[in-house]
Amino acid sequence: MDAFLIAFETVLPLFLVIFIGLLFSKTGAANVHWIDILNKYALWIGFPALVIVSLLQLQSELKIYLPLILINSAYIVAGIFLTFPIAKLFRLPLKTKQSLFLILPFGNVAYLGIPVLENSYGAEILPVAAIIASVYVFWMLTLGLLMVELHKKKAVHPGKLATDLLKNPLLLSVFIGLAIVYFQISVPRFAEQTLRFFSQSVTAVVLFSLGIFLGLHKAGKPGEWVQVALLSLLTMILLPALFYIILKNSSLPAKELKATILEAAMPLGLTPYALSVQYDLDSKMLARLVVFGTVISLLVIPLWIFLLG
Repeated sequence: MDAFLIAFETVLPLFLVIFIGLLFSKTGAANVHWIDILNKYALWIGFPALVIVSLLQLQSELKIYLPLILINSAYIVAGIFLTFPIAKLFRLPLKTKQSLFLILPFGNVAYLGIPVLENSYGAEILPVAAIIASVYVFWMLTLGLLMVELHKKKAVHPGKLATDLLKNPLLLSVFIGLAIVYFQISVPRFAEQTLRFFSQSVTAVVLFSLGIFLGLHKAGKPGEWVQVALLSLLTMILLPALFYIILKNSSLPAKELKATILEAAMPLGLTPYALSVQYDLDSKMLARLVVFGTVISLLVIPLWIFLLG
């Protein structure tokens, strides 16, 4: 019990920031425009800076991280294709099926996952967290969106998918960071310090924004949350548990194993929700998944930290 309380106290400051954002939303001090501005800051400045700073700590032998990349990729791809038997078994409508491509494998690995990992295991986990987050973003913007497009009545636009992928600032920052490490480029001290200033700001910004988002959504009827609760149970507990059973005796280093499972157990993030609006999917369900998953993660995440040690 003491270990669980320590894990709970570890993530509690993160959720207090979310709660403050929720209070600002409920009192009318913040509105939907705040979310757009704060998320754009995080996407274009804060997280790219955090990714580059984190990757600067990597060893130049990047191939040692290949198992981490492949294992997380396998989990994500399996999650995407799990949509087909689930949709067939429960005879889900097309929009719900399309939405599952973004729901099953893609948790909030960046906006919530990176802060949780840093708070739980210290700054030394950040390079691993950055790589895992980048893997999730890559598959979301490639295979995830490709599956959504293939199940639309309109024609697929591979050129648009490729352009969106290449313009994603998180992925661009990964390429920049890896290039600096691989080619052993010396970054001026003032430039690295500037990046650190931005990277240190992003956690509070995105969590505060998430709180505002939660406060703007109406509760709805209890019966409408049954599907949401079941999907949250599947994505935050059952699938990560299966993943852990498969990996626990693998040769993956302990810190990479813990980071991998914790990231897999994250609640649905804002990016899949934003994509659901853009692609005319079941955005109402995704919004509720974000709300419900984030609320229960206050208990689920400490539980996973406790179980992983």
